[in-house]
Amino acid sequence: MRDIRIAVLGVGNCASSLVQGLTYYADSQATDGLINQKIGSYGIGDIAVVLGIDVDARKVGLDVSEAIFSAPNNTLVFQQDVPATGAKVMMGRVMDGVAAHMCTGDDRGFQISDAPEPSKEDVVKALRESGATVLVNYLPVGSQEAAEFYMECALEAHVAVVNCIPVFIASDPQWAERFRARNLPIVGDDIKAQVGATIIHRALSELFAARGATISRTYQLNTGGNTDFMNMLDRSRLQQKKESKTESVQAALAKRLEDNDILIGPAEYVPWQKDNKVCFLRIEGENWGGAPVNVELRLAVEDSPNSAACVVDAIRCAQIALDRGEGGPVLAASACYCKHPPQQFDDSSANRMLAAYLEKHVTAAA
Repeated sequence: MRDIRIAVLGVGNCASSLVQGLTYYADSQATDGLINQKIGSYGIGDIAVVLGIDVDARKVGLDVSEAIFSAPNNTLVFQQDVPATGAKVMMGRVMDGVAAHMCTGDDRGFQISDAPEPSKEDVVKALRESGATVLVNYLPVGSQEAAEFYMECALEAHVAVVNCIPVFIASDPQWAERFRARNLPIVGDDIKAQVGATIIHRALSELFAARGATISRTYQLNTGGNTDFMNMLDRSRLQQKKESKTESVQAALAKRLEDNDILIGPAEYVPWQKDNKVCFLRIEGENWGGAPVNVELRLAVEDSPNSAACVVDAIRCAQIALDRGEGGPVLAASACYCKHPPQQFDDSSANRMLAAYLEKHVTAAA
């Protein structure tokens, strides 16, 4: 049995990229595309999927290895042959996880299964029986009620959490204390991409500060054609997403910008882009003598694979904390891999913190 057993909450594009990657890296022994080949003593091959949870009729009841290729998923397929995991996708709770406009009746949106929704006791039982050690939360943006329901289940089932979405759990003091009290680690909130819009925006902001240039205004606009962008057409679901992305960039600035001078957020849903995300980024500032300096950048990436390298590291950090009996937010891992951690650090400091944290794990294991 593998040492890290994950339950995947939301078997969408991000889950597809993660699960494909587990096979891809185990089969090929490749290291390109990994941020860290090992985290502590854990390699990619030490992770196994033991449970899936979703509400779409085209996924419920399937093995996770099949469900990841089911509509409305439209991410890049880089590993077609994924062996059966033996982990079935159970029916989850709908709650606020599905916005009304997402039920389109076609392959763009969701088709809700008519299977009975589980009780809290059912979910806790499934987590326990699967042997899951880490729950990976991939629910849609804006799923506040649903996310909190599953956090309650994780606490009761004694499962660590990687919170990949912008519903604030690790960065909420009350939730953080509840995880701490149960000696359960959590990494969160809102996973960064490997080379994505936010990390590039932060790097450029830190560059301006390091070179003595000031930033007066900036924006980051994104378009995409996956269910994430379709879901965010309901602007009422975006409050925490915008806060998470904005604060991540603000934290990298030498001087905080006024609200009117910074705009970070999605722009539009473009169906034919599928899982390709396009970012348009602009920074306006001044350097020597007040002379203007402006930067414009266009970034195009496959959105879901871009998060998987961070998620696979976050999973292993959560497992290490679980092994050590630590509870509450894993601060170094959260700062490294998440946009809205309990405490923001510049990326260089966060990387040093994580290296020191993992060194303790290696020393303890020896």
